[in-house]
Amino acid sequence: MKSYLNVWFNSEGGKPSEINQRLLSLGFKPLKGSYDYVYDWGMNADVDDILRFSDKVQMTLQGLSVQFKIETINTNS
Repeated sequence: MKSYLNVWFNSEGGKPSEINQRLLSLGFKPLKGSYDYVYDWGMNADVDDILRFSDKVQMTLQGLSVQFKIETINTNS
């Protein structure tokens, strides 16, 4: 499974370089193209795992005035 992340920056929010460092610390890898980042689960994850991880992303980006969208896809099927 992989979780893809898109981030929308705010000119009054955190610096993109700081946001990048925080996301890298969670295990995200930057991408070029339709998505900004990917997190490779390396296994199947259930909905509770995905929600807990999304909570970590929200807490990591809290106070930086960014919006994000996570899309998780089962790549093992």
